[in-house]
Amino acid sequence: MAENINFDREFCGNLAIHQTNSIQDYGYLLVLETSILNIIQGSENIADLTGSDIRAIIGKPFVDFLSTNDKKRFGEEAARGERNRVPFNCVITGDGFDKALNIILHINRDIIIMEMEEADPSPARTFSEVFQEVRSFISTLEGIEELEEICQTSLAEIRRLSGFDGARMYRFDEQWNGKVIAEDIVGGLESYLGQTFPASDVPKQARALYIRNPFRLISNRNYVPQRLFPVINPATNGFTDLSDCNLRSVAGVHLEYMANMNVSASMSIRVIVDGNLWGLISCHHVTARHPSFELRSIFEWLSMEISHRISSVLKQQQLRRSRETLLLQGEIHRAVYHRSDIVLGLTEDGYESLCSLFKCTGMMISLNGKIYSKGSTPPPEELDNLLLWASGMGFNKIFTSSELSSSYDEARSYQQTISGLISIPINSRKGDYLICFRPEAVKDIKWGGNPNQAVNFEKNSPKYHPRTSFKLWLQTVYGQSEAWSETDLEAAESLKNFLMESSASFAL
Repeated sequence: MAENINFDREFCGNLAIHQTNSIQDYGYLLVLETSILNIIQGSENIADLTGSDIRAIIGKPFVDFLSTNDKKRFGEEAARGERNRVPFNCVITGDGFDKALNIILHINRDIIIMEMEEADPSPARTFSEVFQEVRSFISTLEGIEELEEICQTSLAEIRRLSGFDGARMYRFDEQWNGKVIAEDIVGGLESYLGQTFPASDVPKQARALYIRNPFRLISNRNYVPQRLFPVINPATNGFTDLSDCNLRSVAGVHLEYMANMNVSASMSIRVIVDGNLWGLISCHHVTARHPSFELRSIFEWLSMEISHRISSVLKQQQLRRSRETLLLQGEIHRAVYHRSDIVLGLTEDGYESLCSLFKCTGMMISLNGKIYSKGSTPPPEELDNLLLWASGMGFNKIFTSSELSSSYDEARSYQQTISGLISIPINSRKGDYLICFRPEAVKDIKWGGNPNQAVNFEKNSPKYHPRTSFKLWLQTVYGQSEAWSETDLEAAESLKNFLMESSASFAL
């Protein structure tokens, strides 16, 4: 199979999207020197908030804008040490104005980054009211055992709260391509259910930022970027790292991508499983849309709860698979002990259990210089060469391949019946191995646009553009088996230890 171009690895994943040196215009940003709380950098729209140009307030203490009570609270918060995403509400005062602010503090050793927005003038709901609403949703999630229903219920709740035209659950695969596994959409948005989007759509540095940030909001793709002044942060002697900032400006190519999707606002909420980015809830709106500060705080909370519930269900699935694995391993062990012979135990009494354990359709054993095989295997005359190749790839370690023909040319002639293998050493020095085979699993991938046109460069120019079409692009993948899972590898390691002990015991 011809491999798709990996723009994520070769290009998109290398862009410094955390050093934009500008912010979106729905808020304001100030950078303070941690030790004395003086302003050393800020966004050029700060005059809309304070009435003073950023150049005029550089070097001034930020607390000069605060009331006596807020000044004390701010100092205490800053003194608590390095932390990110610390909420702080206050009122700033100036010549003839008082403005209530919602602030997010990112407190580092040398600098404090402050993301600021004017508070919503409508009365804030009490914590009790918000908690009841969220707790009701959590209770609903806790009663759902199926992953698909959890995703669908979560999307419906987030779309209800946010008012976005659509919400989609986007799950990453091993290559970081994202598949839409659930969606809740209305209006003019296209359905992408079941479609896969290439890894470059959410490149590796963007994925890394989702580990640090629960959500990403772009409320209007036509916003006017607000630059930071001065350009170079005097405390760090470089661009200010905006990795943790919701306000961080957006790469032009992504804004173009949104335009090609015919959306003006987007919001992505992370789903974390076992500390890793499992997926995203991607929300879109045809026109500009700006959820309130309170709502975004709720989405941050929901991100944790949805992640927790999905993690729990996946863990239960894994436990069920582990129990099945233990039962199958026990049957294999009994078969080998009953026969007092590894070959007879695996090719006769324990054969079906072995096939169930590794989802294979055939196997071969090399033991004491002889090769034994059963089920669907390469031609007998091919087994010696395959054994030699596989032992060289793994030697005394477990070795797997789910696309055998891509690295072992001879396998192309039988890839329909044998596309994957797992090689388990019994005694690598004597050339004793167990190899199990998986058949080809022909797979149709419904791409959201041609993945090989995910990035298009201008002729003789470093400038590039995203694909203009998200029309269904079908790819049929041949020559691959079902991928080997972590559970498969753990089962193989356990079987390896058992066969090594049995081989030594039977030889006595």
